[in-house]
Amino acid sequence: MKQQVAGYRLSWHKNVKGTLPAEGDDRDLLSFVSEYVRDINAGLLFMEATPEKLTAELLQALVPTTTVLIMSREYVTDAGHVDLTTSLRKLGFGLALCDVDLAFLMASTPLVSQTTHILICLDHPEFREICSYAKQRTKPLCVVVEDIPGWQELKDCAALGAYGFFGNLCLAPRQINHPAKLAPQAQQIMHLMQMVQGNADIRHLEKALNSDVTLSYKLLQYINSAGFGLEVQIESPRHAVAMLGYEPLFRWLLLLLGRTSPAGFSPALMQAAMVRGRFAELLGQGFLSRREAENLFVVGMCSSLDRLLGIPIKEVSGQLALPESVAQALESPEGLYGPVLALAEATERDDGDVAILAQALAMTNTHINQAHLSAIAWVQGIKL
Repeated sequence: MKQQVAGYRLSWHKNVKGTLPAEGDDRDLLSFVSEYVRDINAGLLFMEATPEKLTAELLQALVPTTTVLIMSREYVTDAGHVDLTTSLRKLGFGLALCDVDLAFLMASTPLVSQTTHILICLDHPEFREICSYAKQRTKPLCVVVEDIPGWQELKDCAALGAYGFFGNLCLAPRQINHPAKLAPQAQQIMHLMQMVQGNADIRHLEKALNSDVTLSYKLLQYINSAGFGLEVQIESPRHAVAMLGYEPLFRWLLLLLGRTSPAGFSPALMQAAMVRGRFAELLGQGFLSRREAENLFVVGMCSSLDRLLGIPIKEVSGQLALPESVAQALESPEGLYGPVLALAEATERDDGDVAILAQALAMTNTHINQAHLSAIAWVQGIKL
């Protein structure tokens, strides 16, 4: 199972805890995304939609080929909206139907022919039958399971050809065979990170990097990714340090470290960890110095290392000699970085804590949603 991220389901983070979805939330979300969506490449974007909210202006602002509109069957079967699915598909939009059963699908051939995705719950009584029906169609449907609770359930869905929305990827316990120690390449990267922290002579650092051609290549591939926004091509580790400095180099080595698990690397988990790190960094840019905000990226990434590497985080952080403020944030939601990490983690859940944590940091829901979408877009520009 590749465990790749195919897209994202977007919802509106509210600034009032316990607030039920408001009548205008779908419209607000679509309007918000339409302002930024042409500047990002984040795979498929799934969003709730109702026919009344799909104005011509909104549809023109969205990117049809990467937008999947989620609709309940009650909307698309309404007499007043019977032609809506055909027009949306002609424009190139994806259409995901929810609240369906096998009888409805088999009896609604014209509608289903315009459908690209089916959203169902894992405990749907006809789950396996619908998966089989979707695969057997001349034009296969993509079955997407809502709220995958864990890694085993994700694996079970993949075996049936189904995808799934995994809202707590970085938080779900991951059952892997824990290695007794870090892999050799991980140990080498840790050594390089220690050298960077100690501001080692660039000649020594370059020699250590060049001793592993693969490692050096991957590092330069990361740095030259579109997500970093450099206008020049970095050609060597020496050039990287000259252009970027030691601290940005540290974060790219941290990304490489996250890929070294001998127990099973997960690109999906890696991408989720990178989103968390970048999201935390963007949140901090409004009230912290540049260096402190960059530390938030390290905090976000390190908070997922135990799941990425399959070893306790203390074993890794102890060898890295992380700054005290960074180490503190990994242990508790206190100090300079802890509250920001707690907010970033809360957005991966749907329990209402985002509102309380955002208010404590004096952040608006618009700022949080914009930072989150920007983080998703940034990660797409990094070559994994």
